[in-house]
Amino acid sequence: MGTVTFDLLTIGEAMAVASPDPPRPLNQGPRLALGVAGAEANVAAYLARLGRSVAYVARIGADPFGELISSFLAASGVACFLEVCPDVPTGVYFKDPSPAGTRVHYYRAGSAASTMDSSVWSQPWAARIVHLSGITPALSSSCAALVAHGLAARPVAGALYSFDVNYRSRLWPVSRAATELATLANQADLVFVGLDEATTLWGARTPGEVRDVLPKCATLVVKDGAVGATSFGSTGAVFVPAPSVDVVEPVGAGDAFAAGYLFGVLHGVREEDRLRLGHALAAVALTTVGDVGAVPPPDILLAAL
Repeated sequence: MGTVTFDLLTIGEAMAVASPDPPRPLNQGPRLALGVAGAEANVAAYLARLGRSVAYVARIGADPFGELISSFLAASGVACFLEVCPDVPTGVYFKDPSPAGTRVHYYRAGSAASTMDSSVWSQPWAARIVHLSGITPALSSSCAALVAHGLAARPVAGALYSFDVNYRSRLWPVSRAATELATLANQADLVFVGLDEATTLWGARTPGEVRDVLPKCATLVVKDGAVGATSFGSTGAVFVPAPSVDVVEPVGAGDAFAAGYLFGVLHGVREEDRLRLGHALAAVALTTVGDVGAVPPPDILLAAL
């Protein structure tokens, strides 16, 4: 395993997700579609479908939901390193679409993934990019230690460390999350954050104010929904507007954006084009009910730049 250098190594919780089919409020039932979701798993699946070599590390329960996750990621082309835990379940969540927006209901407390710890770094991993998110440290103290060690100790030598803030208010309050997420983000090389969550966490209301909070990461990408995305890095501030999209369901769009941007990093394209690739994959997610939508062939995606 140590002799294989993956394009991307990511660690986090994958869950089974149940969504009304067709989309409608949960209380109107009765039919649900079962799928797979989770921030890191979404990024892994998108990049693998785009032909990149991806390793995904997690713990799952010895149950049908864990089997579903394993099968889904393997079918997407992801190299899965999944530890099966016989005594704890795989996490599950439900989507509740409504005209006011989609809400989610988590059933992940005490999940197999929440038992992960820093021992995951003991393997001789080799990767060009390590991708982590702010969801993982909210799962448990051992998961928080896992992410903190990864960003501070850099156990995968030579990798670019990517961090998506991904604040989830249902997992932990701002009073705990704000300082911890800022500390973690400032240790990463590349950070993704939504302007709305930056406002919630730190009171930052413009991309420039977010940069003031996160000055230490080499590259910061601030996403502002349908407006566009601004990055701050070696080439200065770069803004690319978001394309117009008829939104079907918004959950997973941020993960798709990160995957598109990271795809651009792996291909060495210009900063403007990295943002465009992020928007292109976000549009895929926004126009599908599932968290991971169908992606165009990578050569077509790159040719459109």
